[in-house]
Amino acid sequence: MDRFSRQHILRGFGKEGQQKLKDAKVLVIGAGGLGCPALLYLAAAGVGTIGIMDGDLVSISNLNRQVLFGEKDVGINKAISASDQLKSKYPEIDFQCKPEFISTQNAINVIAAYDLVIDGTDNFPTRYLVNDACFLLDKPLIFAAIYQNEGQVAVLNAKGSVSANYRDLYPNPPSVYEIPNCSETGVLGVLPGIIGTLQAAETIKYLSGYGQFLEDEMLYYNVLNHETYKLQISPNSEGRERMPVSVDEFRKMDYSMVCGAEESILWEDALKEITSNPNSLLIDVRELNEKPRLELHFPLEIPLSEIHNPRPEIIQSEVIFLFCQSGIRSLKAVQILKQSLIGKNIYSITGGIESPQSPINKVPYGT
Repeated sequence: MDRFSRQHILRGFGKEGQQKLKDAKVLVIGAGGLGCPALLYLAAAGVGTIGIMDGDLVSISNLNRQVLFGEKDVGINKAISASDQLKSKYPEIDFQCKPEFISTQNAINVIAAYDLVIDGTDNFPTRYLVNDACFLLDKPLIFAAIYQNEGQVAVLNAKGSVSANYRDLYPNPPSVYEIPNCSETGVLGVLPGIIGTLQAAETIKYLSGYGQFLEDEMLYYNVLNHETYKLQISPNSEGRERMPVSVDEFRKMDYSMVCGAEESILWEDALKEITSNPNSLLIDVRELNEKPRLELHFPLEIPLSEIHNPRPEIIQSEVIFLFCQSGIRSLKAVQILKQSLIGKNIYSITGGIESPQSPINKVPYGT
């Protein structure tokens, strides 16, 4: 017997289904609460090539739900750590490590090399970006998201443009500070574990042809009472009008602006101003235990929960730049400060620490 014997004896799966998994190439974007369980079960099932893409570093607050990591991994890039640990368990699988964040500049080239994409990200700009890239490349997308006690999962773009995609469900992107992520609302670690495992299940069914996958349907699950229900997704002309029609147009898209970041600024422009203007100020609004910390330019560290009471340094500054992990909380901080600091120039830095342009990502991983 080999380690896949229990799959081989399943009627309708067999060795043919196993071979399809072995031949498949799957990209997991985000090795976090959703990505970790998905990666574990894809590898255990025998998917032959697995790409792991994430530019974030492991922090202590990740460990209640990101089950591939332990305290020894804190401060290490997630894609690197996940790849190393999975290689030790499944040496026959080709794990392709990509320690960077997905962006309009790298998405097309990266996604094109895979048969299917799993979205394990946790913010709206990236979800729209990944969706649009998969649509342009005609790649199926296994989508999932969690919010407090509820999770959702769907198979999007299953048959190209005739199938539903993320913009059919949510044609109008929300403001990036309208709906928070789990770093702001909290989450029981078991919920993304359940939803990420469902993503793996849908991936295995889609690739092998075994069973029925969630085509044009969104499955909702509530961890408090185990209620589930499905929502049918139909093509939405309003959403599709907002999609880029070509790769060139996609690469010119600013997904943070699409999601309402009107008061944002790029890292390059912010750092240029900070360097030349002594009356400018850089503020990190993340919690003090969140990693990676920005050691360059030595920002003032004020968590979002404390930003409503401006310190003297803030009051005395002419231009204020705020950043967080992904650019969501910093936009909220802009709104809070503008209520009490009339007339000052206050900006949120687009993409936060996770941005490919952030100073953190200019430093090689693992150093």
